[in-house]
Amino acid sequence: MATRPALPDRPAVRRPKPSTSRSSPARNAARGAASASRFIPPPVCGSHRSADLAGRAVALSGDIPTIFDTPLARHHRFVGGWVARQHPSAAIYTRPQVRRHIERTFAAAVLDILKPVELADLGVAVLRGDGDRPPALVVTCESVGQLDLGWIEDSDAPVAWRATAYAALERMLGRVLPVFGYQDLFEEIARWYWEGETDDAAARQVLVDYHGAEEDDLDGQSLPSTMNARRPAWMIAANAVPPARLPIGLRRTLVALRRTFEAVEQIPPGCDAWHVDHEILFDHLPDLEEALHLPPVTLVPFDQFACELDDIGRHGMEVGFSDVAGLYPLPDADRIDDWFASLRLGATFLCAVQELIRFDPSSS
Repeated sequence: MATRPALPDRPAVRRPKPSTSRSSPARNAARGAASASRFIPPPVCGSHRSADLAGRAVALSGDIPTIFDTPLARHHRFVGGWVARQHPSAAIYTRPQVRRHIERTFAAAVLDILKPVELADLGVAVLRGDGDRPPALVVTCESVGQLDLGWIEDSDAPVAWRATAYAALERMLGRVLPVFGYQDLFEEIARWYWEGETDDAAARQVLVDYHGAEEDDLDGQSLPSTMNARRPAWMIAANAVPPARLPIGLRRTLVALRRTFEAVEQIPPGCDAWHVDHEILFDHLPDLEEALHLPPVTLVPFDQFACELDDIGRHGMEVGFSDVAGLYPLPDADRIDDWFASLRLGATFLCAVQELIRFDPSSS
């Protein structure tokens, strides 16, 4: 894939630059909200260039110069090397043409993998890097709110079945998606309401000493025990049962989920599209240090914990969520194949999660 300068008599069309902010992937995700959002009304936001593709966004970050004879940036060269290996061609491109070809080919490959994933809106960005910092591939979760739990939350299936499925999601889903469960919410609320205390006596004392509550009025205050008491039975792991006590259809679905999860767990270190080293992340995207440390998606049901989810969700919408699902540094173009392989494993796992959520207990 060769390039040639854009001819002077055919100047490139001027167009708005893509965002060059280092925090753009996460900030866009914090501002955007998927339709599944259930506790914060989503703000209006601008559409992505690929917003017509089922909510999935793929973007090359940084300036994409189109003026005459401007060299390709390093992240375009890296991704371009991968594109050239995938689609060898003797065609001659201008530099603006080759940039568009690189972006479209890369976007098509990513979207082919992510398209079956309807559980959450995932975005991919290629960070340009600078100096000694290499380009990087970033996967973000652009959904905000409660994950749709389907039959686990809404059906009349036996509590044991629902608790077993829910426990599997709590145990596995965080490996790929930035998602928080009940214990994360409980600890966050304890910091907000009770200065980190998690037993009633200490929490009551905090309400009196730090929040000016009167002893006689504490019966109406939320306490750790009253918060825990609002959990439906299917959220409590102790109600889960061994596979032998499940119907065959649910058992098979859980086996498929576990196998895809184990495949993700076996991704070699350094080759994982779904791993985040926060030191490297903040080096690339320093503004994220100001974001809420909780992820944007939760397994906690809104119906039982609306107040608590609204409190932390509102703060997250103001300062941003920890919405990065994976950061993959690219020291050279050869690593892109490993990234695609691990991206596909994670997407396969998320499709298995979807199958569990779509399970029909009435057929068992």
